[in-house]
Amino acid sequence: MSNTRKKQWRWPLSPETVRSVLSSHSILGLAFAAVIYLVCVTGTVAVFAPDLERWEVPATPVARSLSDAAAARAIAEGAQHAPADTALYLALPTPAKEGASLVAFSPTFERKWAVAEDGSLSDLEAGWTDFLIHLHVNLHLPRSWGEFIVGLTGVALLSSLVSGILAHPRVLRDAFHLRLGGSRRLQEADLHNRLGIWALPFHFTLALTGALLGLSTIIVAVLALLLYPEGGMKKVYELFLDAPPPVDTRAVPMPDIAALIAQARARAPDAAPQNVMVERAGRADMRVTVLSGRAKLLVQQDETRFDAAGKVVADEHPEDFVTGTRVLGGIGQVHFGWYGGLAVRLAYGLLGIALCVVTSSGVTIWLARRRDRGRPAPQWERIWAAVCWGQPVVLCLTALLARFAPEASLPAAWLAFTVLSILASALAKTVPGPRLARAWRWALTALLAILAFIHGAAALPQGGAVLIDAVLLAGSAGLLASLLRGRTRTAA
Repeated sequence: MSNTRKKQWRWPLSPETVRSVLSSHSILGLAFAAVIYLVCVTGTVAVFAPDLERWEVPATPVARSLSDAAAARAIAEGAQHAPADTALYLALPTPAKEGASLVAFSPTFERKWAVAEDGSLSDLEAGWTDFLIHLHVNLHLPRSWGEFIVGLTGVALLSSLVSGILAHPRVLRDAFHLRLGGSRRLQEADLHNRLGIWALPFHFTLALTGALLGLSTIIVAVLALLLYPEGGMKKVYELFLDAPPPVDTRAVPMPDIAALIAQARARAPDAAPQNVMVERAGRADMRVTVLSGRAKLLVQQDETRFDAAGKVVADEHPEDFVTGTRVLGGIGQVHFGWYGGLAVRLAYGLLGIALCVVTSSGVTIWLARRRDRGRPAPQWERIWAAVCWGQPVVLCLTALLARFAPEASLPAAWLAFTVLSILASALAKTVPGPRLARAWRWALTALLAILAFIHGAAALPQGGAVLIDAVLLAGSAGLLASLLRGRTRTAA
């Protein structure tokens, strides 16, 4: 019998290194905790943006198909309601998303319409959905600064995920070990670690794509400095974007959009047109681009571009794109989860909730550990309760405000509600943090149900979507069950 034994696998980091990594994990998480949590919460809700738009505007027509002639009519009608140099972007119905929409935009103008099956337009002013997306993307700060901060948040989350794995040698071994019903700190720690490891690929992908999207301007600037010190950022952008045609502001009639869509379809018979973009509509330097998608590809890779006379100036297909361009095109789709229909959005929603729990429980664990060691931080417990449970409450309040006072400034209201909630919680010295968190949960339970009933009452007579109302009621019922179970346990 051989005396040699298999060497037992050991964690590659020494105990001292593990302690250092754990310390850095805690410091990094605490430094960015509030912003990471806010970005995660708003991102989880923003996944349902296509559904939220219809929820906000119940009378929105939902086109399940759109003929080429109807698409042409929609673009022609949109051009009549927009300045001459405006870009028009028509999104056609796809298997992943019902409904068609048209957006007209320029640096000084933006308007959005829902498109009916006959091509007629109706205003689609979903103010709260737009507010939510901009809060997630740039925190309603100047775009470059806001995106930079959100990008740094993605980097911080990515670093926290990596350091969290490295700092817990038993995280894989204890992947299914949950200590429920005992010490609150141990319960929160197990939930934090288990949700962190179970959904790690999703968390990692979301953090990475968010960082790339938020820091894209910085990345381009660095590439310009390294690769093209003479040409600057313009040269880098030309690697991914075609140069615009020479400026020609002469007024010209719109080409036959229906014929151009049909021609693009004939050039890519395996693809289906999904978007039509008209740049500088009504000018001699106009460009019409038909973007088509294929069933097994994540992003659109068939692109046919026409000039103002309807002549083809570019025709690209999947074999024309290098891998890097395909990856870049898919970053936004992967990050927001708008590529695979309702099933993908629901999966993203559940995984997003898990990421919110991981983020919030990390701070809760740190506060509980301080309390167990005789160094409680009651004021910080109250403030974190106002962030963790107060932010969902604040978002519900802004949704109610958008419903009853559509002219109100939602970013200003969100800021005012946030500051007031944090100040009130910080100054409520006689209320322990856990009890305050429970009060916020009761408020959220009530507001979710109120929102569902108010919007449901408006949507049902008009045949509006009830998905969001069902999600809100499910969330309210889940919170109510949790609160009642906690009360029963306390009484026992």
